[in-house]
Amino acid sequence: MPDYKAPLRDLDFVTNELWNFDEHYQSLNGAEEVDAELRGAILGEAAKFAEQVIAPLRRVGDEEGCTWSEEGVTTPTGFKEAYKQYIEGGWTGLSVPEEFGGQALPASMGFMVSELMGEANHAWTMYPGLSAGCRETLMAHGTADQQQSYLPKLVSGEWSGTMCLTEPQCGSDLSFLRTKAEPDSDGSYSVTGTKIFISSGEHDMTNNILHIVLARVPGAPAGNKGISLFLVPKFIPNEQGEAGERNAVNCGSLEHKMGIHGNATCVMNFDGAKGYLIGKENEGLMCMFTFMNGARLGTAAQGLNHAEVALQGALAYAVEREAGRALTGVKSPDRPADKLIVHPDVRKMILTIRSFSEGHRAFLYLLAQQADKTHLGNEQQKQEAEEMMALLTPIAKGFMTETGLEAANIGVQVYGGHGFIREWGMEQNVRDARISTLYEGTTGIQSLDLLGRKVMKDGGAMFGRFVAKVAADTQTMDLAYAAPLQRKLKEWGELATWIGQKGTSNPDEVGAASVDFLMYSGYMVNAWVWGLMGTLAKAKLEENDDVFYRAKVATADFYFSKIMPRTEAHKVSIEAGAESLLGLSDSDFEALAVL
Repeated sequence: MPDYKAPLRDLDFVTNELWNFDEHYQSLNGAEEVDAELRGAILGEAAKFAEQVIAPLRRVGDEEGCTWSEEGVTTPTGFKEAYKQYIEGGWTGLSVPEEFGGQALPASMGFMVSELMGEANHAWTMYPGLSAGCRETLMAHGTADQQQSYLPKLVSGEWSGTMCLTEPQCGSDLSFLRTKAEPDSDGSYSVTGTKIFISSGEHDMTNNILHIVLARVPGAPAGNKGISLFLVPKFIPNEQGEAGERNAVNCGSLEHKMGIHGNATCVMNFDGAKGYLIGKENEGLMCMFTFMNGARLGTAAQGLNHAEVALQGALAYAVEREAGRALTGVKSPDRPADKLIVHPDVRKMILTIRSFSEGHRAFLYLLAQQADKTHLGNEQQKQEAEEMMALLTPIAKGFMTETGLEAANIGVQVYGGHGFIREWGMEQNVRDARISTLYEGTTGIQSLDLLGRKVMKDGGAMFGRFVAKVAADTQTMDLAYAAPLQRKLKEWGELATWIGQKGTSNPDEVGAASVDFLMYSGYMVNAWVWGLMGTLAKAKLEENDDVFYRAKVATADFYFSKIMPRTEAHKVSIEAGAESLLGLSDSDFEALAVL
């Protein structure tokens, strides 16, 4: 398995040169001191932890997995010890307000650290990652008493958190949710039900686990309008604020999964467990979206994580492995074969992975800046940032995970047969990456959110403002990127209008076009950031002939010539409409299922 190396040079380029984080932080309230020197110091230490502590555990976690017993769940060798180092290093409270024991750094700093951790070890990073969503939910919607009782332990990392939504009969459609919450005389609730697919639901890394649980109170309206949100601790805090009496919640079993074996994915049983209402009754779904929206961006980042792992592994292999001779003539006459990298198809694979990995990083840190603005910006900054995040989050989650999985698959292909063998780590990367397109809403669900709730809801006004922003940026781009991007921007808007018009008379047209439109949108956003990066790198090359900038220009050129044309296929598929999907009736499909 190739050693993980934190991509600090590219992260520096994106944050300091492309998006100018110094200027960004200066524009925010309370972030002025977070300069390049401080960021560099923090990321340098995060890189050491990622490379030296948790990256070596990636294969350990995959091969050992987690172990269930009636006493609880044991994580793989080294996971618990690594987590202890993590909390001792203060990483858990990086972007949390000081009043709760955090370091009050901007949210984007948490994004940067999380990227390095996720690339080093996806499964391990999920444990603290779920706790972050739990903290955000309590900070946004918890009572003062709940915040005082639970946040200090969550922020310190002594306790961890989960998100409990899914049930055996209830996946993304939460209207089928059955878990009940009966009010008790002391103001708490007795929560009863079974939740499945609960990441980090039970483990031995912390001495308490706080479950954020969706449930229904008696008499609640049917469907999504009747869902409430509860905090259910594994151990109920005692008067000293420590983990006290054991609550009636336990892990019934572990799921047997394709990948991320090092993370405990649990079936959780709540048997009249004591829970505490978060927010108001029947408004739980709104509160839970605080957790879910953050989780969607975290999942989008996993697309970047797996593309980066694929890039590092595939590139290292391609410049070392010898196989065949270059079509243009022998390149290594003193060797029996040339390096893999001389072959055009191998170069195409490497550049494809690179275009996704580095494009996703630029996309993600644009969103990280918007997250900062929603917390620390003025009213105008908050409004503009919330709008951009609303539009771009489903694109990021859907597109980055789909292409991250593609990059992971290509990583296997570069290795040939060795990629299929466990010892090289590429097949694990594929298995670990596969979940990211599924949880926090599949690509299909993200695409319906994008079209139905974001693009079409206001007649395309919000979408139009973003397209106008990209168009304005093309005015300062190198013509090689500006010209094709300007043509495609016009087409992008026309496709959105076409879908909206068709959907008015037949909503199935929206469903038929949705994933194609999301992928088209993802390629457009990446074209925008690659146009900006390629233009910037060309200017830098005039000052310094640096291979880093030459690689940026070459990858930008590759993206526009080899990747952006994929939008044509999505356009043709969109314009083909829903007709070919509706040739068989529902009963026809039912009959086919039993043939």
